[in-house]
Amino acid sequence: MACVVARQDLRTPAVFVLETLAVAACYYAGGRLGLLRELTVAGAVVSPLWPPTGVAVAALLVLGPRCWAGIALGALLVLTHLTSLEPASVGVLVGNTAAPVAGYLLLRRVGFRTDLSRLRDCLALVFLGAFAAMLISSSTGAALLVATGDLPGRGFWGVWLAWWVGDAMGVLLVTPLLLLLPRLRFPLPRARWKEAVGLAVVAGCLVPPATRSPASLLFAIYPLLIWAALRFRLPGSMPCALYASVLATVAATDRIGPFAHMTDVQVLVNLQAFNGAMALTSLLLSAVITEQQHTRRSVERACQELVEVLEHLTAGETAAGRRDGGRPGDTG
Repeated sequence: MACVVARQDLRTPAVFVLETLAVAACYYAGGRLGLLRELTVAGAVVSPLWPPTGVAVAALLVLGPRCWAGIALGALLVLTHLTSLEPASVGVLVGNTAAPVAGYLLLRRVGFRTDLSRLRDCLALVFLGAFAAMLISSSTGAALLVATGDLPGRGFWGVWLAWWVGDAMGVLLVTPLLLLLPRLRFPLPRARWKEAVGLAVVAGCLVPPATRSPASLLFAIYPLLIWAALRFRLPGSMPCALYASVLATVAATDRIGPFAHMTDVQVLVNLQAFNGAMALTSLLLSAVITEQQHTRRSVERACQELVEVLEHLTAGETAAGRRDGGRPGDTG
């Protein structure tokens, strides 16, 4: 017994270290991906889609608050890749770590479920995990840039908005996908595989020209999201939304297609409006469909149970009637 306890004591720090390193590696990888595409706002370089925030919130929801150390380590690695560490970097590090932790605490407070099967869970992720919590990182980062003189005061709100929206988009587009990965079940029925392949082919043929065409065809992507949500719910709609968002971000940073001949602010506003609308459409529509399916199944189960009860009662009454009819002296 003592040996078992000793092994568990040794295993716990080892698991913590491994989890911390894994979260830090995923956060850093997400940061490197986010830095591949940048926009300039008020002289500051920002990422229109920041995946590390989505990685951080998903890690906290799956592993618990103990993984904050991995988030902090990953944020530190991203900062060292971007610039040399200075006293102001500590504030940015604290803000980037505190924002996902605050989002996790807010979500847990309202009873958030990681399966995202309820509309209230998706709404909580949008308004608490993304919009509310990411105010911490954007406010801290923009304020420190102004305080250190790297950003003029008049540029605060532009950088703050770009920072906030980029972090929020990371939560809305990346966190649901990571939360759903452990719940995927394979193999799918053959008919569903055919439809899934057809959806992927249509997405591959439709999204690239829609995001690069100067004819402003971005709206053509929404029927694809609706199809994915109706047939595959979040496991189908979120990959489509992320794929379209990535290609739209590439087009926006390259200033091609519908983003050509736009100012920096116009590119940011149009891109984030498109990304936000896609994320909300995928999340909320899929949640509504899932809730309706669960409600229908609950009603069907209740009806089936009622039928069984009625059959049981009918059988009991029939048996009782036969016993009464068979007693001596009951006739004539």
